[in-house]
Amino acid sequence: MTDDVARMVERALDAGEGILRLAPTWVPRTLLMPGRRLRLAPSDLYALGAQRGGIDERWLGSTTIADNEGAPPDEGLSYVVGPEERFTLRDAIAAAGDRIIGRPLMEAYGGWKVFAKFFDNLGPIPHHLHQRAQHAKQVGREPKPEAYYFPPQLNAVRNRFPYTFFGLEPGATRADVRRCLAGWDQGDNGILDLSSAYTLTPGTGWLVQAGILHAPGSLVTYEPQWASDVGAMFQSLVEDRPVPRRFLVKDVPEARHYDFDYLVDLIDWDATVDPLFKAHHYLAPIPVEPRQDGGDDRWVVYGRVDGKPLLAARELTVHPEARVVVRDGAASCAVAVQGRGTLGALPVETPVMIRFGEMTADEFFITEQAAREGVVVRNTGTEPLVLLRNFGPEAIPGVPDIRGDKENQ
Repeated sequence: MTDDVARMVERALDAGEGILRLAPTWVPRTLLMPGRRLRLAPSDLYALGAQRGGIDERWLGSTTIADNEGAPPDEGLSYVVGPEERFTLRDAIAAAGDRIIGRPLMEAYGGWKVFAKFFDNLGPIPHHLHQRAQHAKQVGREPKPEAYYFPPQLNAVRNRFPYTFFGLEPGATRADVRRCLAGWDQGDNGILDLSSAYTLTPGTGWLVQAGILHAPGSLVTYEPQWASDVGAMFQSLVEDRPVPRRFLVKDVPEARHYDFDYLVDLIDWDATVDPLFKAHHYLAPIPVEPRQDGGDDRWVVYGRVDGKPLLAARELTVHPEARVVVRDGAASCAVAVQGRGTLGALPVETPVMIRFGEMTADEFFITEQAAREGVVVRNTGTEPLVLLRNFGPEAIPGVPDIRGDKENQ
């Protein structure tokens, strides 16, 4: 099977001159209501069945399975579409990882350990966290640091709650959170009374390490993250809808389901009650370097997770009639959010509306070799062509730090 996939990978890479075409990967969530801005046809928002929930996420360049109840075994996995075949990106990297993401990443991490997603909700997500390594390991999972960028192209409408609760107030205590968890079945457990909400601004973002409580708001969000779907909900009621307690403990050892001290210790307390939370987590775009070829490139996700640049993404804008050459030197998953043109030998077209199961021309995986040699991006339309691309951990040089290099020396 590996040899067969390797041959399919080579045919797809030959056709794309080092770039793979990816099909849209749609993921539903039962707790949330779709925000209707991911360009999925309205009639297809419940294409997987109402019992599975509405489709409010699109996963990009994913080798990770979504942790959803009743899901098929490949939910969340991205598919490569070659000249004649279709196969998962996960299988492709297992068969030809050195060729696709490069030997350094394969040797250091054993595969593509990140992916990105768009998530789009009518209202807020419950206050929750993603387990740190020591807790995720206890249930055979990995931690999930993540970052957010709010693409202006997808946020003309901000929906019901364009704010996000981050962390807890500096005066919040373990006893306060313990009381909230103990009162889960009594309605609103009051966890948001201990937190503060921040206004969300299109064109900016946030870095959220594992263990930090957060309740994302209703802007469409581009989220580069670690390749994990681990999590624990801490809010019992969101928009008057009960959150079943099983979503608090789904990634907690069974013997600890009612161990409130253990549940409270899932929180990274130093980061969660940081009085300078915004200064340490807010992301304003940073230009990569001035270009003279009709394009602009900016860091939109950057910073450090456990002292390492594990999450990184850039936004490339190519102006009408311009031709730019991108030499990142690292593999990436690229998605178009505006415009049309070409990426290497492949056409790029930002869709207006997508039917469920339909192939698009807006998502690609750029191999390390192609990224080193240089990829030609042309804008053949009348508006800017905008591509978001996220990179592997420690793969691309020059990732800025939020607090500045001097502060971390």
